[in-house]
Amino acid sequence: MDTRVLKYFLTVAQTNNITKAAEQLHITQPTLSRQIMDLETELDIKLFNRENRRLQLTKAGILFQQRATTMLQLLDQTENDLHQQEEALTGEINLGSAVSSVSPYITKLIFEFQKLYPNVIFNLSDGDGDVLRRQLDEGLNDLVCLLEPVEAAKYNFLELPVREEWGVIMKKSAPLAKYSTITKEDLYKIPLILPHRSIVRDEVSDILKLDQTRLNIRATTSLPGNTVSLLRNSNYYGLTIKGVYNNFHDPDLVFVPLVPNKSTGDVLAWRKNTILSPAIEKFLQFVNEQIQES
Repeated sequence: MDTRVLKYFLTVAQTNNITKAAEQLHITQPTLSRQIMDLETELDIKLFNRENRRLQLTKAGILFQQRATTMLQLLDQTENDLHQQEEALTGEINLGSAVSSVSPYITKLIFEFQKLYPNVIFNLSDGDGDVLRRQLDEGLNDLVCLLEPVEAAKYNFLELPVREEWGVIMKKSAPLAKYSTITKEDLYKIPLILPHRSIVRDEVSDILKLDQTRLNIRATTSLPGNTVSLLRNSNYYGLTIKGVYNNFHDPDLVFVPLVPNKSTGDVLAWRKNTILSPAIEKFLQFVNEQIQES
């Protein structure tokens, strides 16, 4: 199959209609229908359920839609990388990061880097650690900011001069808001919102010697915005990093640190055994220089 057929398929999947898709692609309806049928024959799988004049993706079709989108994005990125020249650095860098204390640090580095190389564009995304790792593995992100620990066998990384302090976010009116610190015994007594990733919950539990079966877990979230929204509209307490609290600046919420004190480092990671574009190599060199100077 070629990229032209992939684009045909994605247009049909988006419109759910051969006629509309053919109009957008400026080809005849019979030609487009034949291309889609040839694609299904080549893959030996049914991509669409055909009902009257409307097409619906099958489960296999949904998966192929995701993969086709990724393949075309990677092809575009590769073509951009191949056209980059060192003397006039250009290109795009896909960088993912969690909402945390690393956010203002990495965005400041991006701003300073673009003063030197204004033709380099950054495509920024956010997500939890699982999402960021998956995007990195699939090539959707070139670089990601992750909380330690990082799989050293799988990724190269730079240790950033940023630490994430763990604690509890709550309303100012909450009974525990007047506390200077939060202990594990306090956590057993309150309704909690926890990080979605079990590895993060386990790490904090190990530090505090928590018995997770005794926790009153009301929700888990992967996006800090959902945590903050739920805190605003409930009497819950959110176990999270201080960077989340700092990024939202909500005057009605407070952050109380855990004891024993728990902090986690941030790293900038990329896949091993991957050929990096000139723009990415130059940015990593720039970040490393800034780390050495800090």
